[in-house]
Amino acid sequence: MKPLRSTRADWIATAVIAGVSVLAVTGAWATANIRQADLETHASAPEVAAWNELPDTLSVAAELPNELVPGQYRPLVVDGVLVTHEGPQIRGHSSTGEILWTYTRDDADLCSIGGAWDKVVAVYRTGVGCGDVVTINAADGTYSDTRSAINTDEVVPISSNDRVGTVSTERVELWRSDMVRTIEYGHVEAPQEPDQQPHPECTITSALTRTELLALTETCPNETTWLRFLDTTPDDAREPEITAEVQLDNPGARLVAIGQDAAAVYEPGEQVVTYSSADEQTGAWPTELSPHVRDSSTPFAPATADLPHHMSWFDGERLHLLRPSTLQIDHTFDQAIGTGVALGDKLVLPTPEGLELVNLTTWRTERSIDVDRDGYRGPVSLSMLGDALAETRGDHTVILR
Repeated sequence: MKPLRSTRADWIATAVIAGVSVLAVTGAWATANIRQADLETHASAPEVAAWNELPDTLSVAAELPNELVPGQYRPLVVDGVLVTHEGPQIRGHSSTGEILWTYTRDDADLCSIGGAWDKVVAVYRTGVGCGDVVTINAADGTYSDTRSAINTDEVVPISSNDRVGTVSTERVELWRSDMVRTIEYGHVEAPQEPDQQPHPECTITSALTRTELLALTETCPNETTWLRFLDTTPDDAREPEITAEVQLDNPGARLVAIGQDAAAVYEPGEQVVTYSSADEQTGAWPTELSPHVRDSSTPFAPATADLPHHMSWFDGERLHLLRPSTLQIDHTFDQAIGTGVALGDKLVLPTPEGLELVNLTTWRTERSIDVDRDGYRGPVSLSMLGDALAETRGDHTVILR
């Protein structure tokens, strides 16, 4: 057998193929989203000792511009770093307000943001919707993972310690820590196979997730309203598995809390009803009208915060504490103007006058601290920031020390 010999034509063809490949790779690199963004580290996050108790007095250490995305209420603190957003830039701050890192992107608008696994999860709106995702390690301001997919334009964030994602009227999707999608539910723009989605015709009105449970409410063309429970990690992410469902009488019903195997639904002006993931009603508690639900757009994202022994929901006028096991309303604080934070076995509560330290056993206020909010009269929600407190005030986040 004669050895193969390369002809002049072979060499020309090889050169052409190589040239085209180089151009393709160079073009993809030049136009990739990563080329339109700039991540800069300015300082390392300092180690700080977290508060064991609330100081007697607090003063403003920093007031930072912060444009909240729809469905965001609390200051975003990830791995001890306060994350703010202004225009094309996301910033990571220390507990003194010092800028630790910045991420700037000029070609797309931020449409959702969250945190899990010690990472900041930022989602941008491009020509195919709010589906271009980058994750940043909060402590050192370095890249972690990315994903890009078709999504709807208008979304609200959804997250737990295990999943992060987006919710729109058309669909819900969740991602795990490496940004691989674990579930999509609803209307899919270009389905790979038919009949994988059980109810693509329905409109999603709210959704919450915890560990392996996803709960959502939706209204359908036949004028029915449903609460549905799903597994966050079905065998095929494209084919969601409904594990239980309950038909609801009130089309205005919205999710306000979720446990590992139950969900709480607010029925406007009447009650909060709890259901197990085995589709059984387990309780109902009368409540007053929620201005937050009344005035919200769809899908509704509740203002919630987890505490060591309670889940909390701010309804726009009062703060409700719910038991994690049953989601029963344990106590309501009429003086609250947002969600609070736990400090030891106490609750730090934002009020019109400042802050209150509440004993969670007796429900008594043990101490009050005046905070001058410089004329601001809107809602305030808190997050712990190591040896400081961060609170939202409209389009600013204020650090108190």
